Amino acid sequence: MTLNFQNDAFCSYVFYSALLLVKMFAVAILTGQVRLRKKAFANPEDSQRHGGLKFYRTDPTVERCRRAHRNDMECIFPFLFLGVVYCLLDPSPSIARIHFRIFFLARVVHTVAYLFALKAPTRSLAYTVGQVPCFSMALKILINVASYW
Repeated sequence: MTLNFQNDAFCSYVFYSALLLVKMFAVAILTGQVRLRKKAFANPEDSQRHGGLKFYRTDPTVERCRRAHRNDMECIFPFLFLGVVYCLLDPSPSIARIHFRIFFLARVVHTVAYLFALKAPTRSLAYTVGQVPCFSMALKILINVASYW
């Protein structure tokens, strides 16, 4: 199977991957904006530029944004690998789209739950739901390459 834009599963993968990366960029930008608004800088040179070393400090809101971004990296980067390899296995386009869509929606809910401190267990449920398609893709990949082990 080749990966090109005539492959419907690959097109879905590219679409949802691009949305996930845009979401990650948005969280990174939000983190920077919250740093500026809260005057809580991670580096002394930044704090000196914005009022002095007293602003070289942490802030709970900034840290919440950073944790949301870090969690995105921990989950989205593996998805990017699994998704492209999964597309090489010529999956059903509709099943592939379901995998990608569930993961995307779960990550959006997870980010919203993290940034707005929604009541538990919203965030952990979103995380778990997002891991199901990743586990499914990983299992399909392993089954297909097990004979080469």
